[in-house]
Amino acid sequence: MTALTLTDVCKSFGPVEVLKDINLTVEEGEFVVFVGPSGCGKSTLLRVIAGLEDATRGTVQIGGDVVNAVPPAKRGIAMVFQSYALYPHLSVRDNMALGLKQEKQPKAVIEARVEKAITMLDLAAYVDRRPSDLSGGQRQRVAIGRAIVREPKLFLFDEPLSNLDAALRMNTRIEIAELHRALSASMIYVTHDQTEAMTLADKIVVLRDGRVEQVGSPMELYNNPANQFVAGFLGAPSMNFLQKAALAIPQGGHLGIRPEHLRPTAEGRIAGRVTHVERLGGDTNLLVRTAEGEALTVRIFGQDPTQVGADISLDFDDHLAFAFDSAGARLRS
Repeated sequence: MTALTLTDVCKSFGPVEVLKDINLTVEEGEFVVFVGPSGCGKSTLLRVIAGLEDATRGTVQIGGDVVNAVPPAKRGIAMVFQSYALYPHLSVRDNMALGLKQEKQPKAVIEARVEKAITMLDLAAYVDRRPSDLSGGQRQRVAIGRAIVREPKLFLFDEPLSNLDAALRMNTRIEIAELHRALSASMIYVTHDQTEAMTLADKIVVLRDGRVEQVGSPMELYNNPANQFVAGFLGAPSMNFLQKAALAIPQGGHLGIRPEHLRPTAEGRIAGRVTHVERLGGDTNLLVRTAEGEALTVRIFGQDPTQVGADISLDFDDHLAFAFDSAGARLRS
């Protein structure tokens, strides 16, 4: 069964059109990530799916049912927000159970669902604590648990890791991935962080200016981007773009080369000077200024002795490069 279908969905605030003709299908059990820069419309789209905003035009279907006129509480969805939105006077257990109590679920059902979520999220040692006694990661797990107990048709995550430090973000990201595998649930996850998108998603939806730029698996988008925007947005360090005339690029266009595909060599087509070195232990990033003044990043796997100020010659395999025209459209060979 299809978990979500969006058909020609548009959203305007007054004269400002924020979402433009969004068409998307999320399959049952799929983990879909909306990614894009700030202001691209990803959180607004999530709010339209949840019913927190009304679509100006178009149709929203959840589990095959049109829900445009259905209030959020009746849509069969559960949301996890950037802010934990926990009740400070309630314990972990009571925060998880509150929504079910408000739905007037039987006591036995509430207890069974809450215990299942507590076990799944490894929160047994904290059930009687209040939110103020928990770390940020623990609070977010409670917020996720509150969503789990509702057994929704669709989980919606709105930048849930933004308030966590780097180590907690990684740990919680892994927990969310494990949770998805355990529940086999349909999940939509909004983030501006392309690393989260690449590591979590079955399918990524790249948004820009209220439009869908491309939809596909992480590796499909990484290896076969539809345009220069997608190519530059996905990947860390981001793709290099060159306008070097000697590389036979169309007038006004760019050649895109990922940092890991540039290699130092004795007689390369690109000459430059190293302006900075990032030594990360497992690999090394060289920041290079070309003779034409363009800035490049070269990713070298492992440790490299190159020093700042060194002259360097670079090359690449042509079949690993991407050509884009002056409008950013991909040019196919």
